[in-house]
Amino acid sequence: MNVINRASAPQHSKSSLDMLAKVENSGGLTEVELLSLPVVTPQHVLRLDRVTEEYLCPPEANTFGIDFTRFKVRDIDTSAVLFEIAKPVEDVDPVDETEAGSGEDAEQDPKAGRFIRYQFTTEFLNLKTVGATVEFSVGSKPVKNFRMIERHFFRDTHLKTFDFDFGFCIPNSRNTCEHIYEFPELDKKIREQMIANPYETRSDSFYFVDNQLIMHNKADYAYNATSDL
Repeated sequence: MNVINRASAPQHSKSSLDMLAKVENSGGLTEVELLSLPVVTPQHVLRLDRVTEEYLCPPEANTFGIDFTRFKVRDIDTSAVLFEIAKPVEDVDPVDETEAGSGEDAEQDPKAGRFIRYQFTTEFLNLKTVGATVEFSVGSKPVKNFRMIERHFFRDTHLKTFDFDFGFCIPNSRNTCEHIYEFPELDKKIREQMIANPYETRSDSFYFVDNQLIMHNKADYAYNATSDL
């Protein structure tokens, strides 16, 4: 891939190049291996066999000024809103976008703006298809081949990978799109364990521009809420 060729320029150390060659010629990849790479691509994250414990890129990797301002999840069949979060219009500091009730100081929390905790009822696991609407703005640079890969796991069991293409985004634009999630049929035992073990279902959302990782967000999920959908 072109991005790999650019990444293997002389400015990288021999150890980095050795690691790059190793992962390009191996099967599965570990988080430690990816953290050693100068560039992380979609092909790399697709070979992970579990969620990561750390973020694979710092917030500063988002040099395109991409800012997610609203997120909504709805049941496609009924259009019922299942979850919605929006960044306040007056909020210009992304540090303030910390999840309520996290119990951590926003200025010290490395998850600020990059982590969401969901709590659904058990009925959520009966849904076949949901729509996720995201609104975001783009900075002064064009965004080419904007892509998201989202991988869901319960503990170390892979549930499903979703792969969405945002396409091209013009500079200084505000954008809205809805992605359709088609959920897999869950094994009864896995379903029961997911309900009994809140927040052990987790996901990584990897965002790429021109096949290079620029953003990494995380989420965890519980299915023990008492209110109806």
